[in-house]
Amino acid sequence: MFNNNLRILLASNSPRRQELLRNMGIDFSIVAKSGISESYPSKLKAKYVPEYLAKKKAEAYTDILADGNSLLITADTVVVLDKQILGKPQSEAEAIEMLTRLQGNAHRVFTGVALTSRDKQVSFTVKTKVLMRPLTSDIIEHYVYTYHPLDKAGAYGIQEWIGLVGIDHIEGSYHNVMGLPTQRLFIELENF
Repeated sequence: MFNNNLRILLASNSPRRQELLRNMGIDFSIVAKSGISESYPSKLKAKYVPEYLAKKKAEAYTDILADGNSLLITADTVVVLDKQILGKPQSEAEAIEMLTRLQGNAHRVFTGVALTSRDKQVSFTVKTKVLMRPLTSDIIEHYVYTYHPLDKAGAYGIQEWIGLVGIDHIEGSYHNVMGLPTQRLFIELENF
């Protein structure tokens, strides 16, 4: 499919990113490391944070890329409401608070991706605008207590129940909201 002989590595434990790559027909291995700092400069605009973090994550894998036969995919996704990043909630109460802020409002989801080999790095960011319809506290609490979205930026997964009943519409890539802009990724892999 791609004109290179590089072994593709995914630096992510996200089951959603893994599923999307598999669905794209891409053979890959998972090489996720833990403990990589996800800090970023406080003055960095929210829309630039995920690409910054994707490139920062790639720096932790230089040892794996030393052979010159591997292509590493790193990614980071953020949900932004009113210029504020809504990360992964630390508790169910925080998840409820985030969803209460998101309901009835439009927000943006940015995913930054870095493709890195020993000799080259290409990075990009994809934006999707998401409008969540107004939701009652009963709906929000049902979702949080049933689906436990503590591992998701913005406290929700568009592919889960809340996406089916709560997302009014999106402008842009659906898969970007899931955590990997598949169409753009495919093009970048073809060109790499």
